[in-house]
Amino acid sequence: MRLAACAEMLFTDKPFVERVELIHKLGFDVEIWDHTTKDIDALISTGATFSSMTGYVRGSLTFDQDELLKTAEQSIEVAKALNCPRLNLHGTELGEGGLPRVPQYGMSGEMWLTAAKTLTRLAELAARHDVMFVLENLNTEVDHPGVPFARAADTFALVKAVGHPNLRMMLDLYHAQIGEGNLISLLEKTLPYIGELQVADVPGRCEPGTGEINFPAVAAALRRIGYSGTVGLEAFAQSDSELALRRFRDAFTNEEI
Repeated sequence: MRLAACAEMLFTDKPFVERVELIHKLGFDVEIWDHTTKDIDALISTGATFSSMTGYVRGSLTFDQDELLKTAEQSIEVAKALNCPRLNLHGTELGEGGLPRVPQYGMSGEMWLTAAKTLTRLAELAARHDVMFVLENLNTEVDHPGVPFARAADTFALVKAVGHPNLRMMLDLYHAQIGEGNLISLLEKTLPYIGELQVADVPGRCEPGTGEINFPAVAAALRRIGYSGTVGLEAFAQSDSELALRRFRDAFTNEEI
């Protein structure tokens, strides 16, 4: 397994490029969010390996789909410059604080069909550019109320229905623990459709060992089922970012920083 860390949530007292440099220096791949707020040339100059980034700026799976596709194409160009293989998606555009620009609290059959068609278009776009879109599950109980297709069961159903190798799940175990639980069973069921995993502990969204999730058991299950992809720490540091990264690495590899 490769380990990555989200520069949006660690070393937050430092300028963004310096955060990326620190994460890279400590031996992790780097995850970023919205590319429009970044100095892309400066990020390239860090020499970091970028694991994933947000793959759109505006739009939704069920409305403004053309805007979603347009900004996805723009995001792909940035991903190519960063040599970043995975572009992250959500059910709809997120605004301040991770809240949806247009909340949707119910999903009709027509919305499901429209979402699947939009994801098919995105997967075909990704195939033309040799990248992968990954659809992330979110929790609506604590962090993202009003986001459609938020549960891991929803993202799994959509990715499986589209059935395209350039569309996979960004399976976030923090969100899944809040919304569904039963994490090891979830990993076993969704393994062929996972493009990347993200982790943080519950409650608090901090590093492994600060909450209720048994991450050594999760890591053992991943080894048992043969997961060899990336695990990304999308978490705040409970106290110190280097300590958070050490705890993250220990949980999944028992190695030292």
